[in-house]
Amino acid sequence: MRQGAAWGGGSLVRAAYTGLSGGVTLALFLHRTVSLMDPGFVESDEEEKVGMNEEQGVMMPQFPSNVWLRRCGYCMLKQPMRAKHCQLCRHCVRRYDHHCPWIENCVGERNHPLFIVYLAVQLVVLLWSFHVAWSGLYFQQSWEWLQHNIFLLLSFLVIAIFTIVVLLLLVSHLYLVSCNTTTWEFMSHHRISYLRHCESENPFDQGVILNLWRFFCACRLVTWEKIYFQEDSDPV
Repeated sequence: MRQGAAWGGGSLVRAAYTGLSGGVTLALFLHRTVSLMDPGFVESDEEEKVGMNEEQGVMMPQFPSNVWLRRCGYCMLKQPMRAKHCQLCRHCVRRYDHHCPWIENCVGERNHPLFIVYLAVQLVVLLWSFHVAWSGLYFQQSWEWLQHNIFLLLSFLVIAIFTIVVLLLLVSHLYLVSCNTTTWEFMSHHRISYLRHCESENPFDQGVILNLWRFFCACRLVTWEKIYFQEDSDPV
């Protein structure tokens, strides 16, 4: 009976470590992928598309006088709506969210969904590590026990801190995605002309379900000017 219990416990331990190793491998793979992936850099040929849209003025309304899209002072390219220049990457990024020091890359329109998947996998791995570390702790009220387990306690504390940080990041990003806004727009709403002079608080919000569907399932870049003007032209 004891042999069966020991074998079962050993199988669970091996399965736990196998799953944990697989999760760590997947997290490292996603980290590498997101860090090397194009976040949505604005290319020079997009100016031609902007010029075509300006010629086809019937298809897209003109910008209001108090809303202006500028030419980037660093790249000297015309920025699409919701784009921002990143001085660390030295590029303008479409639907710029933020520059993440963890992956040493910008989070933009192309890699933002994969970045959220990366955070979710990281959270699962950390929670699993938290469980493994907790199961290895046997608390005793003695100084000798504390001396022998100080590194295990420190590891447990570090895992707990990282778990809280990743959880908060994941929840905040999912909230912003559900509202179809970005970290940059949320923090700098008062400084962005197309948001500051818009009648609605968020002209890109099309409802939680549609926002999530377009964010995770759309495999193409979005012309945000069309959504902005459609919202702006709706009757009040």
